[in-house]
Amino acid sequence: MKTADRNGPTALWVPHVFRGCSMRARLAVGVLAVLFCLIILPRAQAASSRPVVVDLPLHDTIQPISASYLQRGLRHAAEIHAQAVVVDLGTPGGLLDSTRAMVSAIEDSSVPVVVYVAPSGSRAASAGFFILESADIAAMAPGTNTGASHPILEGQQMDPILKTKIENDAAAFLRSYVSRRGRNVEAAEDAVRNSKSYTDEEALKLHLIDTISPNVATLLNQLNGTAITRFNGTKLTLDTQNADVEVMLPSTRERILGALTDPNLAVILLILGGLLIYLEFNAPGTIIPGALGTLLVLISLFALNLLPLEYTAVGFLVAAVALFVLDIKFVTHGMLGLVGIACLVFGLLTLVDGPIPEMRVHLGTALGAGIGFGLITIFLTTIAVRARRNKVQTGNEALLGAVAIVQTALDPNGQVMVRGELWQAHAEAAVAVGEPVRIRSRKGLLLEVERDERGS
Repeated sequence: MKTADRNGPTALWVPHVFRGCSMRARLAVGVLAVLFCLIILPRAQAASSRPVVVDLPLHDTIQPISASYLQRGLRHAAEIHAQAVVVDLGTPGGLLDSTRAMVSAIEDSSVPVVVYVAPSGSRAASAGFFILESADIAAMAPGTNTGASHPILEGQQMDPILKTKIENDAAAFLRSYVSRRGRNVEAAEDAVRNSKSYTDEEALKLHLIDTISPNVATLLNQLNGTAITRFNGTKLTLDTQNADVEVMLPSTRERILGALTDPNLAVILLILGGLLIYLEFNAPGTIIPGALGTLLVLISLFALNLLPLEYTAVGFLVAAVALFVLDIKFVTHGMLGLVGIACLVFGLLTLVDGPIPEMRVHLGTALGAGIGFGLITIFLTTIAVRARRNKVQTGNEALLGAVAIVQTALDPNGQVMVRGELWQAHAEAAVAVGEPVRIRSRKGLLLEVERDERGS
């Protein structure tokens, strides 16, 4: 039989890099390839097949930005087919409209949602309790608490009828999903009507939550294999054992907007912007203060638009500005300015009157911003008014009405001394040397004067 040529067709199956290699080298490469297929590749496939859980840390007041963040996180979890979403919650509460939006997003989520109050020492108060109870799985870390969900209408004292209507509406909203989640409706409603608060142990005993766990990793291992019924009635079993946890932090935009929803920051930006714009009016042409002030005011108005405004407080702010203007026009020895400062402080204090203290303007902020703005405004306007009232010290205007001393007798022409300068002067009546005269007008280098009766 004829032996095949090394370069013939029978050698084509051998990779080019192996040509010329010894049989031992080829055998070693083959063994390595088999080991890769049998050991390394299955492990890589196992790692890639591990369940994924999206973690959404939410430690802030409940407002439109936090609602937008939660909705974005739920959409991302659905896109990557995550096994579950863990909302790592810690909040003093927030706005009811934003709470409703977040609860609705959790109920409509295609991915199971676990709301976990953590770490130890955190709370899910007020609006946070509504969000906790809406979850497929409600969990708390040891040493946390929840509840105190009595509704408040922008911090105001409500009349009995309005109070009852708002309580009934909030209680019905809570009942609408707590019962479908199979939790304790009576205890949940007690948190709304009587502001009851519960520790983690109390919440577990009352069946307001499903489990207590010290951290996310332990929680996910505890929940592995748990059968749940989704809000739409579908049933599934959680696969969260040794899951890969993808922590999804708020975007830069959400962090900036979230910071702006602090009413104290919004008020400070408003005051600073107002002062810079006022500086531009007093020093026209500087441009930078006016541009920067306008930017700060617009940012402040944008932030205030996200918060519950008290429009009667806006009236106090307008009244404060009007009083500052009137204080310039009339001689009131600063009384109108002081009243304007009082209106400004009260208006700022009540401008944002949210349902929780964290969403209201602090007294210190209102006093500092109001008094500071008022005093600076009064000081600057006083300087401006004095500058306008002072006589011009140069040109014809500086001479008109000034008193001169006769140096050579005016009969009717002569010379007078005014501010260290000798001028030719003319008088209707004769005036002796040394007598004072008052300048009435100027015609070129000749002054028209008259005897100064007040000085004689």
